[in-house]
Amino acid sequence: MRPLPVIIFMSRWLQVPLYLGLIVAQAVYVVLFLKEVWHLVAESMKLDETNVMLVVLSLIDVVMISNLLIMVIIGGYETFVSRLNLDGHPDEPEWLDHVNAGVLKVKLSMALISISSIHLLKTFISPDQNTTHTIMWQVTIHVAFLISALVMALVDRLTTHTHPKHFEESAAPLHAVGGIKGSTPLKAQD
Repeated sequence: MRPLPVIIFMSRWLQVPLYLGLIVAQAVYVVLFLKEVWHLVAESMKLDETNVMLVVLSLIDVVMISNLLIMVIIGGYETFVSRLNLDGHPDEPEWLDHVNAGVLKVKLSMALISISSIHLLKTFISPDQNTTHTIMWQVTIHVAFLISALVMALVDRLTTHTHPKHFEESAAPLHAVGGIKGSTPLKAQD
């Protein structure tokens, strides 16, 4: 094998520190979550229902961001760096079986919509803390997330349904279609 393709292929391992950094960010979110839970328990007798709801929404927000991080860490590593080899592991996420770049983009956009929804709900619960201008921009950004997710899902659906044979063949070993040096090439039809 020539050195340049090997170097290019091995460059995928440069992403590993990025995923490790996201794991550190995940740990920071765990600390933030525990701090918010402690605040909720300690201040529960002083808070009214609206403030309790706002704190709970903040907790849900942290969980949603944490879920987003997990999808990026596990799905990104599996898709772009190397296989995790979790086949048969009882805790293997069910979505990992069919993850690819398109599916990962759609899942991430859905997670962003969920996070945006939480922020929008918090804004509507306490509108006096936000200006009309701020609320308008939050709604606009949320709608932009929705439209982006729909477009990504549509493009993913169109590419997998208009070229299903391509996706089936890409799952087959290269030597089965004559793509590896030394294998028997497909014979031309007369």
